[in-house]
Amino acid sequence: MSGGADREARAAWSALVEPGDEVAGALVSTCGAAPALAWVDAALAAGRPDWSWLHARAGETGDPTRRRVTAALRRWAVRRPHVHAGRDREAAARTGARVVVPGDAEWPRGLDDLGAAAPFALWVRGEAPRADRSVALVGARACTPYGERVALDLAVDLARQGWQVVSGGAYGVDAAAHRGALVGEGRTLVVLAGGVDRAYPVGNARLLEEVVHSGGALVSEVPPGAVPTRSRFLQRNRLIAATSRATVVVEAAWRSGAASTAHHAARLLRPVGAVPGPVTSAASAGCHRLLRDGVATCVTDAAEVVELAGDVGSGLHAPDAGAREPQDELGPLARRVLDAVPRRGARSTHDVAVRAGTTAGEARDMLGLLELDGLVRRGAAGWVVAEEDERTRG
Repeated sequence: MSGGADREARAAWSALVEPGDEVAGALVSTCGAAPALAWVDAALAAGRPDWSWLHARAGETGDPTRRRVTAALRRWAVRRPHVHAGRDREAAARTGARVVVPGDAEWPRGLDDLGAAAPFALWVRGEAPRADRSVALVGARACTPYGERVALDLAVDLARQGWQVVSGGAYGVDAAAHRGALVGEGRTLVVLAGGVDRAYPVGNARLLEEVVHSGGALVSEVPPGAVPTRSRFLQRNRLIAATSRATVVVEAAWRSGAASTAHHAARLLRPVGAVPGPVTSAASAGCHRLLRDGVATCVTDAAEVVELAGDVGSGLHAPDAGAREPQDELGPLARRVLDAVPRRGARSTHDVAVRAGTTAGEARDMLGLLELDGLVRRGAAGWVVAEEDERTRG
């Protein structure tokens, strides 16, 4: 649990600087939130920073570092007189929100992977975010009925399996993802670009309230009353990626904020998935670009999303999971040998090896294993693929 002074200072930092300010992040990480804020206040009051204090704590403070910090101080000086952490906490309390900081049990530890760009605090309204089983579903605001339906279906299935669905609360894919989680009687996390007391977009106000009342949460790194801006929307995307085990882009145009979230996830070494759409649809061009560039893996249902997130064996299966064949589990060499065995007629071990491109010994060993698995049988004329009824009897 973080101390009171640290919590107060982090709340102040969240109002003082814009999201993603790495100069402030590095200063707080190196010196501590409260000492760093006191140093900034002293520098602003004196009209010049105490470089010796900073050097004693941060080490190297050469000209490039000093230039960056000096420029940052000029930015912060404009806003500092208007920052009142106590007032922000009172405003949060009126809406049932609270401040969560690193060290709290509720803090999503994935945010720490952002390094100097990590938020100083989260303003949370609702239940604590669930970081261990969270998947982000993101996409275009101006989505098609296809994108909306896919997002809804994915969210329903994920929620029913105990996964928290994370998204940005916007129109389109975001809203469909949150609604799907609610339909699936699961939890959903809305990461906002403005204050948690400010419904944005206004048309989703009822949806956001339902999220809170159903056990989900609204979170933001800026304090109550903060206005969502374009830059804050872009920075918000890094939080969506960092709080999730995997990020899936459901539908996105060539230039899309959802692609920004995907790239944030990739930089954090989080798995990225993309849902393919019609090749003629401009609304899916961004997904296809992510797939073509190797940033994302193709996903088409909730089972593949769960596999992407690294929770294999969770009990969520694709609709046709019962139709899996025994050969689906074979390694590359065994599969090549099996492919060389005919379904009609028969083939000698030598001929199987020739067709499979293996040595005779490799073919002989693999055929023996395949026979034990009931996938092939040896007759007087050679090897043949076992019929379905033979495998069943075996």
